[in-house]
Amino acid sequence: MDNWVSVTIDLKPEFEKCLETHPIKAKLYPQPGNEKAAMEVFIKEHRDRGTICLSKSPMASPFSFIKMKDGTLCPVRDYRILNSGTIKNTYPLPLIGDIIDRLTGAKVFPKMDVWWGYNNIRMKEGNEWKAVFKTSLGLFEPFVMLFGLINLPAMFQTMMNEVFRDMIDKGVISIYMDDILVHTKDITQH
Repeated sequence: MDNWVSVTIDLKPEFEKCLETHPIKAKLYPQPGNEKAAMEVFIKEHRDRGTICLSKSPMASPFSFIKMKDGTLCPVRDYRILNSGTIKNTYPLPLIGDIIDRLTGAKVFPKMDVWWGYNNIRMKEGNEWKAVFKTSLGLFEPFVMLFGLINLPAMFQTMMNEVFRDMIDKGVISIYMDDILVHTKDITQH
């Protein structure tokens, strides 16, 4: 984890001052049996990976799941209150039309997806308490950025653009958050 990008959750001064006396206190969301089992797997996997640990934070956001179109469960934290007090990162996401324009003349289009993309953004030490989430297994603080934090798309796009800057500038790849599309005129350019 030493080479990871490290970011902060910058809070509005008045919001941070309010947290000192009124920390976010989440209620547990009910979880049917399949969600409880999925939550236990999620917690174990992330603890084993070292991306979360138990916390004693005075505040926490709720944890739940959303069901994807394919029926799988996607873990989410309800960071609406935290997000309302976060200074917004306005780094632009690419326009789909601009990406399509860059494909003109290309005939080969391999696509890659960055697996666990957001979990490659390390939270700057001392910021973990802001993103603590509550489950029936306890409070957990993340060491990486988790889905649901408002600035995550902008932070991830910034990181991807910087890592792949040379290839983007050469016009051979386009990136939209965790999706990478290589586009060349023929296979020999790969």
